[in-house]
Amino acid sequence: MPNAKDPSPAIADIREAVAARFDAQTAFLADFVRIPSLRFAEGPAQDFIADALRARGYEVDDWTLDLSDLEALPGFGPIEGDFSRARSVVGTHRPASVSGRSLILQGHLDVVPEGPHEMWTHPPFDPVVKDGWMYGRGAGDMKSGTVAALFALDAIRAAGYEPAARVHFQSVIEEESTGLGALSTLQRGYRADLAVIPEPSDLTINRAQIGVLWFKLRVRGKPVHVAKAGEGSNAILAATDLIRALKGLEKDWNDRAAEDEVYKDVRHPLNLNAGKIRGGDWASSVPAWCDVDCRMGLLPGWSPDDCKGRIEACISAAARDHPFLSNNPPEVVWNGFQAEGYVLGEDAEPGLKEMEAALHAVKGARAKLRQNKMTALTDTRFYGLYYDIPAFCIGPRAENIHGFDERVDLASVRDVTEVLAVFIARWCGLNKL
Repeated sequence: MPNAKDPSPAIADIREAVAARFDAQTAFLADFVRIPSLRFAEGPAQDFIADALRARGYEVDDWTLDLSDLEALPGFGPIEGDFSRARSVVGTHRPASVSGRSLILQGHLDVVPEGPHEMWTHPPFDPVVKDGWMYGRGAGDMKSGTVAALFALDAIRAAGYEPAARVHFQSVIEEESTGLGALSTLQRGYRADLAVIPEPSDLTINRAQIGVLWFKLRVRGKPVHVAKAGEGSNAILAATDLIRALKGLEKDWNDRAAEDEVYKDVRHPLNLNAGKIRGGDWASSVPAWCDVDCRMGLLPGWSPDDCKGRIEACISAAARDHPFLSNNPPEVVWNGFQAEGYVLGEDAEPGLKEMEAALHAVKGARAKLRQNKMTALTDTRFYGLYYDIPAFCIGPRAENIHGFDERVDLASVRDVTEVLAVFIARWCGLNKL
């Protein structure tokens, strides 16, 4: 019987099971993408996954997040908005007998706003398959990866086996804004020997990722009729002056990154983004208020608290000699990611070795497990930085994530499903059912 050391007799059957179920997997993914799981509205999508896990016989834990349980934990990011319905869902497989290594398979179902629907070729929540791609918000980032992990486990069972170790299938929220969904699973006590997150990566391992800070620039001033604009203070224009100052800080940080041991070969890894602006009330009134939501990257090893202080100092210096802001100091409000960067350590090597073996089984012995360095971030940081659980991402090929016409290559989804199924067999071992 195949075991943790040698699952090879089952590999062909497992791969055939993936192929036999791939049409059903594609239909399941389309149903998942149809659910607009935007921030604070993820409940129906969590119901969809929880129902799928229960139907498969998993032990399902479905709970509402309590910020008071999380706010003292490392990596916590503050929330703006109604978080009262936020949930995490975990389906656990417990084998009849244990001979392998335990595993977390984690995916987030929250998606970013889709923008004006008329700027999409196809409606964002009405998935379309064309020329081998599925289009839709969340199809790539990252519902296809989550579904690949679920159907990888299905294939193992369809082939007549079960993982010979505990497996936690985790469906989380907030990956796109704080990571509190992932943090909640750790606070609740879920642990394993390894965590794998099938984020879109074109079958590439993300060896390193940056940290991220979210903050709001809050500018307040004096409204007047536009006929007397000189007597008022235009908060929107003043906010643009602050953004220019932050662009200077961004340049300084990227100059430092050019000397960084990990990121020195990555061009401009740290990006400032002024991603959302709200201000003013009337075209003929000088705007007295403006809020700008911003994102700034930071290198692995940099302290978020130190970087927050540098951002606040930059804003304070820009306001000091400003004709408007010197008398109306802007406020910096921290309202999301407070995330450190993460670099895979040596403890991840056993998992990477098994993943490369799984890739060879699916794509041929000459296939190489590629690695890169991200200029974004993922939930892997929580597992690796704070809970001594090595974690990495590997997933399908996706394009236009966070943009219009987001899409995922279905052939790559099938490849990832096979690779994950073979990897689970190798990492966890197999029991014959």
